Amino acid sequence: MQINGEAQPGTALLLVAAPTGRGRVLDASSVALALAAVPPSAWTGTAAATLIELTDPTEPQAVLTRIQAAAATTGPLTVVLVGQLQRDRRQQGIHFALARTTPTTIRYTALPWTWLVHALQQRRPDTTTAFVDLVADAGAWEQLLDEPLTLGNSTRAFGIIAPPPGRRRTAQPRYTNALAQTLRTGHRPRAEQLHQETLRCIDVEGALVLGVEHAAATNPVLSYGNPAPIPAQASLAPAAAMLPARSQRAVSPVYVPSNAVIPVEADPHARIAALSKAGCHREAAQLAAAAEQRAVHAFGADTFAAVHWTEVRAYLASVAQDPAASCQLWLQAAETRLGVLQQAPDVHDVETAADGAHHQWERIRDAAHARHLAPRLVALRYRVPGRQHGALAAIQKKLERLPA
Repeated sequence: MQINGEAQPGTALLLVAAPTGRGRVLDASSVALALAAVPPSAWTGTAAATLIELTDPTEPQAVLTRIQAAAATTGPLTVVLVGQLQRDRRQQGIHFALARTTPTTIRYTALPWTWLVHALQQRRPDTTTAFVDLVADAGAWEQLLDEPLTLGNSTRAFGIIAPPPGRRRTAQPRYTNALAQTLRTGHRPRAEQLHQETLRCIDVEGALVLGVEHAAATNPVLSYGNPAPIPAQASLAPAAAMLPARSQRAVSPVYVPSNAVIPVEADPHARIAALSKAGCHREAAQLAAAAEQRAVHAFGADTFAAVHWTEVRAYLASVAQDPAASCQLWLQAAETRLGVLQQAPDVHDVETAADGAHHQWERIRDAAHARHLAPRLVALRYRVPGRQHGALAAIQKKLERLPA
């Protein structure tokens, strides 16, 4: 893994941490021994290297001191980060959680991401490489989709940031575990190649992938949103445009929101869109349901990856002229985003799901079915009134018009 042509000794900084209490969503310690077993020179790609290892540290200032010491070295520096990202609800800042971090003490017990960026920005270009294996809490994840997280212009960043794993679930650091397995074999490719080899060993559906620009031509990254993640590209089949995609944001070249890093022909969205456009609604729905089950198996039922496919199914049901099924799926998506994923009522995806449920409910002709779904819709509209006034009043008016 020759990172540059210098013969200077390198430095490897391993920072592995996660809260010890109920706030833990990543089993970071499970990979600590595997990372430490990698020779320091394998991390840096140099003949000699120094290892700085921080496992479950508790003091942000002490961690910063070690980071600054590593950043002050002149040779190649490789930083490996395994842990959780949490958002300070008061100041909206992203922090790297440490062992004593809790949701109410983030500002005092976690490492502000800006500290890390500032320390690494002092280094010369092309001398710093970072491999990250992170899980974001619900607040941080919501912010990351709109505000890309970077390590500054001086650092080449590779790795993944995964969404919250769901209630009572703990994610595993799959990226760095695969990374360590490769390096322990004595195989030392360049950082870009090592990153791509690692991605091929794991399932990264639903995660944000850093460093993907190096393989964009052969292994494109697909952005996911609501309800379908296909960006409008001329190279895709025209049918793909049927599934509405969220507007694409300008992002850092090493930070692209994605729900998969897979060959285009293996991605189901274009096939689903083509089937739906051809009127093969049952086949399209079956394919979407299969994709949803794959996401549930990989990440859990109450996760961003799974709720995305619920929304795709809701859209397909509307195209198939099944408003009752579509309404129920949109309700499910909105309730999951609010109750489990803890997204705010004014978040775009939550409002879209609520609006979708309301619109499809208005189309239901069967009075009994409409009355059956009305209580859930009313409860949802109390929490998510939407941008147009009078949503609750409109529901009441339709209920009054329904035959007894």
